[in-house]
Amino acid sequence: MAQAHKLDCESVSDTCRFIIQSENEDEAIELAQKHMREVHDQDLSEDELRENHLQIV
Repeated sequence: MAQAHKLDCESVSDTCRFIIQSENEDEAIELAQKHMREVHDQDLSEDELRENHLQIV
């Protein structure tokens, strides 16, 4: 079974219910960066997302 990369804002925020999950790491990072920038006004690098926000499920 393939691994998926997941960003789950809902698990750390009581005001954001955004969740993405993708088997494609590049796609997950692109969508996560867009969400973090547009909704949370945070510009995160790919490494920051990998280390601090994306889960492998």
